[in-house]
Amino acid sequence: MIAIFYLVPKPYAQKISAWFIRLLVLLPVRVKGTPDPEAQMFLLNHQSDIDIGIMETITSKDLAWVAKKELFDIPFFGLVLKLPKDIALERESKTALVKLIKECKERIDQGRVITIFPEGTRTETGKMKPFKPGAKIVADKFALKVQPVVLIATAWHFSNKRKHFRSGSVTAVYLDSFVADKNDPEWLNNLHTTMQKVYDDELANTPRYR
Repeated sequence: MIAIFYLVPKPYAQKISAWFIRLLVLLPVRVKGTPDPEAQMFLLNHQSDIDIGIMETITSKDLAWVAKKELFDIPFFGLVLKLPKDIALERESKTALVKLIKECKERIDQGRVITIFPEGTRTETGKMKPFKPGAKIVADKFALKVQPVVLIATAWHFSNKRKHFRSGSVTAVYLDSFVADKNDPEWLNNLHTTMQKVYDDELANTPRYR
């Protein structure tokens, strides 16, 4: 991605490199549901590093990923986040929320889609961690159109923790989009419940994951 970033139009450097990774590890993706062309924020569950590559290849949108600041500071790898101007989140900073809101607004105005793993970290258990409030704060602030995406058992295919990978088709499920309502304090928690149910139902209907 770094090598071709200035040679191709945005956001093709990210898309090409993501396709390269998917082809390298032999992971076709079965997409269910319909992506909303008007979506301004994607919320995804997170199990594996391959999740980013999957999402980049199932949408033509220019994604602005929100990631912890420490990743931006890693030599070489940090350029993968800095070049496309993804959003660094400083978790312990008192000014982090103000900065997050400001940078998300800038990316939205540029026509990009804010893309967040609301769990904040990977989990391979199949049980999603509680969603952190940052995504809701940003979505509520600008009344964003949010579309959840559920990735099914990606850690079964590509696990950093267990150091293994299995080829095979991965399922990504687009759920219905909605406009964030700041007057509904429970929409993020309710979304967590909905996404977990979709995940569990898909898993139950796929024998190889049992």
